[in-house]
Amino acid sequence: MKVCITSQGATPDAGVEERFGRAPYFIIMDTETGSFVAISNPYAAGAGGVGPKAAQLVIDNKAGALVSGMLGGNAKAVLDAAGVTQYTCRPGMPVREAFEAFKNNTLQRSA
Repeated sequence: MKVCITSQGATPDAGVEERFGRAPYFIIMDTETGSFVAISNPYAAGAGGVGPKAAQLVIDNKAGALVSGMLGGNAKAVLDAAGVTQYTCRPGMPVREAFEAFKNNTLQRSA
């Protein structure tokens, strides 16, 4: 499964970004191989409506789950419609640790 984690930087050593739609990067990690791809968020500096656009980017990259600090209602609706499960974690936690917490099933599912 591919897991998207909002990130402050382009590597798994960067911290988890608190704001989903404004995250500078999305790190897509593969639970089977541990490999990752960093995607620069083209909507991070947008004027408005960035959440749904960023959600579509996650869907287009075939992520089955999302880990972020905070998720807005419009983005959540897009992700829910696509069947992407959402989890929250402490902002600033290294992406690599958030990925391990996801794999160990210790993250809280978003309400």
